Amino acid sequence: MCELLGMSANVPTDIRFSFAGLARRGGETGPHADGWGISFYDGRTCRSFHEPEPSARSQLARLLRDMPIKSRIVVAHVRKANRGRVSLENTHPFARELWGRRWTFAHNGQLKGVKRLPLGGFMPIGSTDSEHAFCWMLGRLQERYKALPRPETLDRAVADLAGELHGLGVFNMLLTDSRTLYAHCGKRLCYLTRRAPFGKATLIDEDWQVDFARETTEHDIVTVIATKALTRDERWTDLARGDVLTLRDGAIRLLRPANASHG
Repeated sequence: MCELLGMSANVPTDIRFSFAGLARRGGETGPHADGWGISFYDGRTCRSFHEPEPSARSQLARLLRDMPIKSRIVVAHVRKANRGRVSLENTHPFARELWGRRWTFAHNGQLKGVKRLPLGGFMPIGSTDSEHAFCWMLGRLQERYKALPRPETLDRAVADLAGELHGLGVFNMLLTDSRTLYAHCGKRLCYLTRRAPFGKATLIDEDWQVDFARETTEHDIVTVIATKALTRDERWTDLARGDVLTLRDGAIRLLRPANASHG
């Protein structure tokens, strides 16, 4: 399976520390050697970088690890291919425009029969079940709402659509509209929130420790979500299957889709 990394913060925040741990799992400490990607949000749009190569051996991934790009929302992914060939068009995160905002989506797992779901105004470029699921979700949202709905309305709609896909297999997902980061747990996701008083953290996959007390202010709130814990000395919280998190400015709200089956 692939691995996901997401971040939501109330101030522009540097993701290099967490991304370094994820990148090592892309072909070195993990088997996810079939491509990687990362998107950094700046307002309603984002900068994205992708390669259909192992992130652990990528010069571009190393460059990004060394660049202090700050963002309030980040979505990243390292891929182990199971549906769709290894290629740039099949590399997550995927992105589309809806309601004047750049939406970004990353997924791991397999969704049986998802390509039988009818699509609306969004079409896949590649051949993955993941991108088909993303296009289906955006098509359903576009049919239901002519303009960007209120956050609480959109939260419930996204949660219910994720619940439908949850019934097709393993649907671990990160999705953002530049305002909210959504996370759905199909099998495994965990998160942590860093806030004052900040402490030190050490990566599991690399010999790198950060003292966040020296890098932050007392007002900062940063939530990181990942497939598996990235640090060895912080307490990560596991999500239950079928849970949906909404993250805005680092703050978390837990939802459970009305149509999700937990198991």
